[in-house]
Amino acid sequence: MKIIGWDIGATNIKATLMEVRDVRAYRLKTITHYFPIWIEGKERLSFILKELKEEMAEGSPISAIGLTMTAELSDVYETKKEGVNHILDCVMEVFPKEQISVLDSDARFKNVEEARENYLKVAGANWAGTAWMVSKWVKDCILLDVGSTTTDIIPIIKGRVMARGKTDLDRLATGELIYTGALRTNVATIVDAVPVRGIMTRVSSELFALSSDVHLILGNISQDEYTTETADKRGKTKKEAMSRLARIVCADTYMLKEDEIVAMANYVYRKQLNKIADGIIQVYDVVMDSLKNELSLVVTGIGREFLGIKAAERLRFKSINNLAQIIGKDASVASPSVAVALMLSYEQGAREIEWSL
Repeated sequence: MKIIGWDIGATNIKATLMEVRDVRAYRLKTITHYFPIWIEGKERLSFILKELKEEMAEGSPISAIGLTMTAELSDVYETKKEGVNHILDCVMEVFPKEQISVLDSDARFKNVEEARENYLKVAGANWAGTAWMVSKWVKDCILLDVGSTTTDIIPIIKGRVMARGKTDLDRLATGELIYTGALRTNVATIVDAVPVRGIMTRVSSELFALSSDVHLILGNISQDEYTTETADKRGKTKKEAMSRLARIVCADTYMLKEDEIVAMANYVYRKQLNKIADGIIQVYDVVMDSLKNELSLVVTGIGREFLGIKAAERLRFKSINNLAQIIGKDASVASPSVAVALMLSYEQGAREIEWSL
């Protein structure tokens, strides 16, 4: 039987196709499709899902669907309840006959009606799937998932996910959710000032540059990995990224030299690493009293190496595990979709997994 795991976000839709044969599950394909719902419109969601279904299934019958979501937070919806219900409606339209299982924040599946009734349990619950998956391999660790927009920091102790927060609101309070990411973060939310010619200079609070500009300038991402829209709707060359970054201090590339803009980028990068490191410390401090040994760190997401590993190295973690080395690079960028597909595979009797790296 074939299973598709979906992670429907407000910026990206991610999907993983798995096939279960006897006790073995095979990951056949993982895709990430850029779909900014606030630009494209929620009305197009079901249309895009139909296209992606055809791309994933290639004519083969699909037996079951695993679903997790974060798109309900988008301001195209007035409330989370509206968002959850609309996403469920779209998935049911595309998969009218297939079994649909919706992940909740306890890493359990609910059917569609249960998900509607308990919408806050399924809203923004994709982190729970990734944490469940990691807990099967690493029994004592901090999971650090650095995505395009946010960073999840989840403690796993003795094979149990020990997150204190369940909703986005609670997780922001506990430090388990940090609104900083590899691509879509407004630079003005990372820093209040940057060094310009030896003087700490305040930045504009306008949306002039994104974290993707910083990481493109520094070589942390390629143009192909710059998968979000730019702040000025212009191109994604290094020169254009430098122009955007110069604008945060109300300057341009005629006023600032390249090395001065690179210095600004390096400063923003360090500050973003500090934000992630501070979150790790906040989460670690809560669980440290119950530990006998130091926790390892497991990193995943598009920013796993240049943000996740670098932040962990600052804190001198002795053991850092890159999830991409287990499940593959493309899958590590779409971990929640892989996780819900794997959970469904386990429910169908699979006990071994072939990742097809």
